[in-house]
Amino acid sequence: MRIGFVVPHIFMHRDILPKVVFAPANLALDICDGLVATSEVEITLFSPGPINTSARNISADLSLFEEELARRGDSYIDLLKKHPITFISLARQVQGELIAKAFSMANNDELDVVHIYTNEEDIALPFISLCNKPVVLTHHDPFNLLVKYKNTFPKYNRLNWLSISLSQRLSMPDNTNWVGNIYHGIRTDRFQPNYNPTADYFAYLGRIIEHKGLHLAIAAIKHYNATHEKKHKLIFAGKHYAGYKKDSYWKEKIEPHLADPDVEYVGFLDSDSKRQEFLGNARALIMPSTYEEPFGMVMIEALACASPVIGLNVGAIPEVITHGTNGLVIEYKPQDVSHTVRGLAAALDQSSYISRKVCRSVFEQRFTAGRMCAEHLLIYKNLKDN
Repeated sequence: MRIGFVVPHIFMHRDILPKVVFAPANLALDICDGLVATSEVEITLFSPGPINTSARNISADLSLFEEELARRGDSYIDLLKKHPITFISLARQVQGELIAKAFSMANNDELDVVHIYTNEEDIALPFISLCNKPVVLTHHDPFNLLVKYKNTFPKYNRLNWLSISLSQRLSMPDNTNWVGNIYHGIRTDRFQPNYNPTADYFAYLGRIIEHKGLHLAIAAIKHYNATHEKKHKLIFAGKHYAGYKKDSYWKEKIEPHLADPDVEYVGFLDSDSKRQEFLGNARALIMPSTYEEPFGMVMIEALACASPVIGLNVGAIPEVITHGTNGLVIEYKPQDVSHTVRGLAAALDQSSYISRKVCRSVFEQRFTAGRMCAEHLLIYKNLKDN
């Protein structure tokens, strides 16, 4: 069986990927490399730029994009920061050509199934009917997160869709043709369990934007320390966006707390070894996301390190975290911030009763790359046979 795995996001390029945060790229590479290792399928990974993979890799013609960069004296990241509309316009042209290449190869009987894996599948939607082999789609955000998706995806709800959580499905019509639900996974060797953490802090790891809820975690640690003799610290890591698109969240809600003894910011963690140390030594990860998070990779990274997760009952968090087993799920009341903060603060105490060995066990049972690959293979076989 021959699978065309299409990841059209421009970040899928070995010269760009190390400089950005783009979890779908690591997932795509793990799926492709994992399926190659099974020897049951032939995988062709379509990416805008060349990428390091054991699969056959077909990349797009980036020559015109690169000529534009040369004229401006910019790198890809420079252009994205200075002229995002220009960057996106050039990227969309590349993405369209890449998808056309995959469909052409399928129609020439070089592929049996095509999988469009990242958010640029909206380019592919109108042309899927012209592909004479099965096409399946995976999206990585809530389907109604952006206007361009919200108004487009429901028109194509009868295509073959894979969800990454049952929560994600709620943002598509009830009669959407779901061919499967596959939770994300990571390789078991990426992170090692730490059953005896050496530090005494709670961790936050993720993008520092308002709907990720870092301000709630800060309020919770302050509430906890104000009511307990033994104090704990919240140490947080991730990328903030001060100065981007008039984003005032960092300046107004986070920066004023940086001088507090309860809080410490350690910047962006750019390697698995740093994430291992940070998550593995934490008492627990706090994930106070307030929007319909369709999955949340940091949760399974923490579980792989044997650290419990404290989250809100929003989006897919309750699908990953079973209250009292591998973490704690707290009621979120958007109109009552103090209620949410008190709940998170109480969970800081309760998290010490969560077994770290159980956290790692849940990861190994439910959220490995091996399980993710096996479930994708089953979907491809069903699509090909039907």
